[in-house]
Amino acid sequence: MNTPYLEKTLGKYNPDDTIIFNVCETLPGIPQSERRIVQTIEDFGFTYTGNVPDVIDLSYDKQKVKEILVSLGITVPHGAVLAPEEATDWNIFPAIVKPSREHCSLTITEESVVYNTSSLREQILVVNNELKQPALVEDFIDGREFRVSVWNNDPPEILPLVEMSFSAFSEPRKRLCTYDSKFLPGSEHYKKIESLVPAPLDEKLLRKLEKKVLKTWKGFGCLDYARFDFRLRDDEFYLLDINPNNDISKNTSFALALEMTNYSYSQMVKRIVMMAAERHPVYGEKILAIA
Repeated sequence: MNTPYLEKTLGKYNPDDTIIFNVCETLPGIPQSERRIVQTIEDFGFTYTGNVPDVIDLSYDKQKVKEILVSLGITVPHGAVLAPEEATDWNIFPAIVKPSREHCSLTITEESVVYNTSSLREQILVVNNELKQPALVEDFIDGREFRVSVWNNDPPEILPLVEMSFSAFSEPRKRLCTYDSKFLPGSEHYKKIESLVPAPLDEKLLRKLEKKVLKTWKGFGCLDYARFDFRLRDDEFYLLDINPNNDISKNTSFALALEMTNYSYSQMVKRIVMMAAERHPVYGEKILAIA
């Protein structure tokens, strides 16, 4: 897959005196190009912020991620990639139907939470037809949801937890972060889901969650920053998703968490740049010399 515009842009700069701040999730007209962006930057010899191509690419393969998490001892919702004709094989309800190779909650609506085989089959077809990819079916964890951001490298630092509060909703299928909740101002989910920072969580559960987060961060070889989405049911944390190139704009859970640690947005950006600078062949030596 070629990225001529990106290659032309990078060609104007010298890797010896440049650090790329990567916040790009896709290139216009190139679906799922997140890995390709970072791979191209790397191929041109640039030092950049954030995670490496393999980690970003792996995060798109939801079933493979689940297998790795299980091998690390991390609890995940029971799930399987199912075709429409396999819906009758599934017997855990309510269930949630997701894309198996996507981020950004594409196709996720209240209808994604299903209570019977017929609705399950319909939602599998929605994912198949709209995104042209297999559907992942999971046990729907109806519980509290936490977004846990981590940054820094040696050692990694867990930021204050952000809880996505669904207290405005009584029906289980409404208690989830839909596509609308992230990208459609004025929609019900966008208006009614509250972000609680820091999340109210007792010390014992907090320590339990932090252990899972750090084990996942290290197990996946994350760099600089990432976000991990968990749900809590019956005192057990289930890891729903790994976001190694998460949105870090001003209104996100990542930025909100950093505000609680008295970091301004500009200070946050500077800190992330310095993380990458430590890996730069020229600037890294200068930082070591100063230290």
